[in-house]
Amino acid sequence: MPKAPLTLYLAAPRGFCAGVDRAIKIVEMALEKWGAPVFVRHEIVHNKFVVDGLKAKGAIFVEDLDACPDDRPVIFSAHGVPKSVPAAAQKRNMVYVDATCPLVSKVHIEAQRHADNGLQMVMIGHAGHPETEGTMGQLPAGEVLLVETVDDVAGVTPRDPQKLAFVTQTTLSVDDTKDIVAALQARFPQIVGPHKEDICYATTNRQEAVKAIAAQCDAILVVGAPNSSNSKRLVEVGARAGCDYAQLVQRATDIDWRALDGIRSIGITAGASAPEVLITEVIDALKSRYDVTVETVETAIENVEFKVPRVLRETA
Repeated sequence: MPKAPLTLYLAAPRGFCAGVDRAIKIVEMALEKWGAPVFVRHEIVHNKFVVDGLKAKGAIFVEDLDACPDDRPVIFSAHGVPKSVPAAAQKRNMVYVDATCPLVSKVHIEAQRHADNGLQMVMIGHAGHPETEGTMGQLPAGEVLLVETVDDVAGVTPRDPQKLAFVTQTTLSVDDTKDIVAALQARFPQIVGPHKEDICYATTNRQEAVKAIAAQCDAILVVGAPNSSNSKRLVEVGARAGCDYAQLVQRATDIDWRALDGIRSIGITAGASAPEVLITEVIDALKSRYDVTVETVETAIENVEFKVPRVLRETA
C-alpha cells in the first residue's frame, strides 16, 4: 500500500540551548580531567537519554550532596542550587564545579541585589522544580514568596507591600508569566521587576517557533522529558496557539500512533535539553509510516555560547 502523505513542519530553533550544551560539556570535561567517577548533584539536564549517556561514561547522579564522597569531584546541575550546597561542599573540602546556566545565575544575582536593597522577593515559578528551589535558596528562609498562578497573587502576604521585587524561573510560559506579572503589579504597584526579562532567550524562541507552526498543524510532537519544564510549556503553547493535539514524547517509541490516525500535518519541536539525535529518530519513525515532506520554519537564529568554568578550560 502507498504511504499516506504527511507534511512535517520542523520548528527552528528547537532542542539544545547554550546552557544545556555547556552543562553537558562540563561533565564530559570533568571526566577527562579527573577520570571516573564524577558525581553530579541532580540530573545535569532533564533528559534521560543525555543522563544515560553520561552515566555510561562514568558520571554518577545523586540527589543529595551527602551521597557524594569527599574525595571525588561533584558537579551542580544546570538548574542551579541553593547557596547551602556549595557552602557544604566547601566545608568538606570537596572539588566542585558549578554547571548552573549563566542565565539562571543572573536571576540569583538579581535576587541577592534586591535583598541587599531591603526588598522581599516574589518568585514566579513551579514549586519543587530544582531551578525554583535553587533561586529561592539564594536567600534566607521566608525572604522569597513563591507564586505559581495568577490566583496565587491574592494570597501573597509580604512584610511590607511597598518593598517587593519579583524574579521568575527561566523556563516558564511567556504568556502565563505576563499575566502573573500584571496581577502582581496591579496588587503591588511599587513592585520592582528585573532589568531584563528573566525567561531565557531559548525558552522564548522555542515558544515563538511553536506559535508560528501551530495553526497549520493537525498535531504537534514535542521531544522532551516529562520532568522538563520548558518541554511541557511547549506542549501547552502549541495547544493554545491553535493545534488540536500536542503530545510530549521522550523517544520515537512513545508516539501514540492511534492519536495520529488520519492526520496530514505534524509540527515537531524539542525542549532545550533534548538532543537533535532524538528529533531525527522521531522524524525517521514518521518517514517509515508516511510519505513525508519536511518544511523548516525558522523564527530566530541563535548563536549564543557560554564558556565552561576556568578550572576545566585550563586543562582543555
